[in-house]
Amino acid sequence: MCRLLFEYEISKTEDMLSSNRITVFIGTYTRRESFVDGKAEGIYIYHLDPTSGELTYVATVSGAGTVNPSFLTLAPDKSCLYAVNEITGGKGPHGTVSAFAIDPLTRHLSYLNQQSTHGLAPCYASIEPQGRYCLVANYETGSVCVLPIREDGRLGEATDIVQFSGSGPNPERQSGPHAHMILPSPNRSFILAIDLGTDRLMAFNLDIERGTLIPAAPSYTQMPPGTGPRHMAFHPHMPFTYVINELQSTVTVFHSADGWGAFRAVQTISTLPEYFKGPNLGAEIKIAPSGRFVYASNRGSDSLAIYAVDQETGKLSLVGHESSQGIGPRDFTIDPSGALLLVANQDTDTVVSFWINQDSGMLNATGHVAKVPTPVCLQLYGAGNNFENR
Repeated sequence: MCRLLFEYEISKTEDMLSSNRITVFIGTYTRRESFVDGKAEGIYIYHLDPTSGELTYVATVSGAGTVNPSFLTLAPDKSCLYAVNEITGGKGPHGTVSAFAIDPLTRHLSYLNQQSTHGLAPCYASIEPQGRYCLVANYETGSVCVLPIREDGRLGEATDIVQFSGSGPNPERQSGPHAHMILPSPNRSFILAIDLGTDRLMAFNLDIERGTLIPAAPSYTQMPPGTGPRHMAFHPHMPFTYVINELQSTVTVFHSADGWGAFRAVQTISTLPEYFKGPNLGAEIKIAPSGRFVYASNRGSDSLAIYAVDQETGKLSLVGHESSQGIGPRDFTIDPSGALLLVANQDTDTVVSFWINQDSGMLNATGHVAKVPTPVCLQLYGAGNNFENR
């Protein structure tokens, strides 16, 4: 079972939850890797006050299942949390995914079990809409994995592993395939995956009974060589998809066709301020619940690019940039109301909250900063849970 390092009374919890505070589960790195000096102890739990943007520490979940719990995802019914254990080459034979039950009253986590992802450095996980399978992307070995979810939330052994192949022109980052994301399409018809190493957006059909991935037709959309696609976000109302390209520090806008199985690029726009000339890696992309604004994070300029969305074409126009108030904004998230944006600054150990201007999309710091060791992923729970788990 997981060990909670911070205890608090149930009566206090009830008071906090009754005020509509949102629980924030924070994934971290717990040990040194070639690309990060992990200093955390597990999964951190905070409460977010939606009226002020303040984050209040609740607990740290350590012990079983909490080695490098870098990326987190919730079950559709919010009964369980799943964390990838980002184990890289030389640190173990394979990565894993760990399952935790969520106490609906206290929001505490209880470890359930763990399964192999049959690859190294799992960096992303999502749950298909029926809640029957956990989908995982293994970055280092360039594969994706399907893990069945039992009725009690525990994970079963993999029912499918798909190994990608190929390479790209960047010798340091594209010598082979590097799966970076896998998730269901908005209409639930396809499973989409991003391969940074081969510059491809992959499309599959999921055999729900067998738990296997079947290549769709077409099976992938090819992006320009050296682009390095990383993550995607979907417009909430229109067939527009936004892909952040890590290696080129750009966002590509796609029109989705054939029920979200194929993509047609209509625009590529820089994520960087004009004045910035140093090295940079694109990281995360999110769209406001209203569909009016898109945000993208930069590791290098340590900023968030802010774009307005043309609701007819899906194209983006730059509104401006806002400092992340830290170094290495690996992840950020937007609360379900669209009022607050939280940024995880991996390399300065902070989570910072910002107000979103509902007219312009611009960001204004709330003044609240939480100290969290090596934060990687922010997963929100609460306030009705009326938002997509992306």
